[in-house]
Amino acid sequence: MIQDFKMTGREFLELDSPQKRLYLERCKRMEVIQKMLNELPKADQNLCNHGSYFLGANASLCGLAANNFFRNILHVRRASLVSSLPMAVIPFLSTVAVYEVFARKPLFSGELNCEVCAVVRGGLIGAVVGGLYPIFLALPMNASLAARYSSSPLPGKENLLRFWLTTSQPVFRKMSWGVLIQALTGLYLATKHHGIYIKVLQQMNTSRDPEELQA
Repeated sequence: MIQDFKMTGREFLELDSPQKRLYLERCKRMEVIQKMLNELPKADQNLCNHGSYFLGANASLCGLAANNFFRNILHVRRASLVSSLPMAVIPFLSTVAVYEVFARKPLFSGELNCEVCAVVRGGLIGAVVGGLYPIFLALPMNASLAARYSSSPLPGKENLLRFWLTTSQPVFRKMSWGVLIQALTGLYLATKHHGIYIKVLQQMNTSRDPEELQA
């Protein structure tokens, strides 16, 4: 009975051939796209490979600004480096990683061909991850510092939610421009990346020797 379930390696590959072919075709397409990218002007290559760093740098600025606003409201005067360092590093890494995974990589792997979809993704990533996320990250960090150093009187559990909503409102108002700028930056970056992707497709279509691309 056990032998009935046995199969040779060849039979297994034959059963898995549709998925395997799809995977190999995708890898092959990514190799061709990468080769075309390397033939583009340096400006396009730099924007393609390092454009998300600019969005991440803006996220770091948003994090530092939000951290400073919360520190002033809660009268926190100590541990400035302890609170500033993660507020600069974490938003940067998070924004770059999310943009790479959900915008740039799907676009240049051929999985995301819709321009509107790519631009909307870029704008949402810029606004949510690059703008709002640093604000929400700064709130608990400075709340813990205020409680630790008793820099500002904190309410009991019954008024805790109302207190933090009231405390956060001026910060969100001040940071609204930062969130808007991040959304526009994400839109712009995704638009430029899609334009570079179109250039790559045009080069692939106008190539006279497809076998040379596959070499």
